[in-house]
Amino acid sequence: MLRHENVSMSVVRRLPRYYRFLNHLKESGVTRISSTELSQKLGLTASQIRQDLNCFGGFGQQGYGYIVSQLCDEIGKILGLQSGYKTILLGAGNLGMAIANHMAFEADGFRLIGIFDNSPQKIGMTIGGLQVQDVNNLEKFCKKEKPVMAVLCVPRSAVEELGKVLYQLGIRNFWNFSHYDISLEYPDTIVENVHLNDSLMTLCYRICNGRTKKQEMEQKQKNQTELSAD
Repeated sequence: MLRHENVSMSVVRRLPRYYRFLNHLKESGVTRISSTELSQKLGLTASQIRQDLNCFGGFGQQGYGYIVSQLCDEIGKILGLQSGYKTILLGAGNLGMAIANHMAFEADGFRLIGIFDNSPQKIGMTIGGLQVQDVNNLEKFCKKEKPVMAVLCVPRSAVEELGKVLYQLGIRNFWNFSHYDISLEYPDTIVENVHLNDSLMTLCYRICNGRTKKQEMEQKQKNQTELSAD
């Protein structure tokens, strides 16, 4: 896989949105789209979209736009969605069950191979086609299967010790739903922290301040006009 080490994370975080929308267009039979049409659908400026895609080589043709299927496939390759990274999930509570049952891991570059919990009520249950295992079996499982990513759906109080165990077992990549940031303790890890409360508080702010998508677009266009004038 080609590495794009100098691309900013703000650009990377927009790629899944591009991919999701383009995949929908492809399934709907749309074959071609311009950056202007994309901008109108995604609430971004055409300039921003072109700049983002140019970080990876462009893909468009002037006066023609983008071939939807090709661009969708290229973004999928950039994201590494074909990787199938072996993944384990820790915590079979309500959140863990929802993630195991409803996340399309294989479509998103991962393969869920094990679920672990310490609750006798959870151990032995089948979730997402996998049987929940006793967390005491974690070391044996990891040494045999060698997962590279762990999904953490456990309380903050459990993450510090659990993170140490997983790190010692060679896992360096985490999708973390707890409120404890493992990367502060282990800076050589890759951690994607998910704070659902942050999203909810952001929504609260937007409601309080009346920030609609139309207003945000108008503000972006105003900022770009002011920059061009300078």
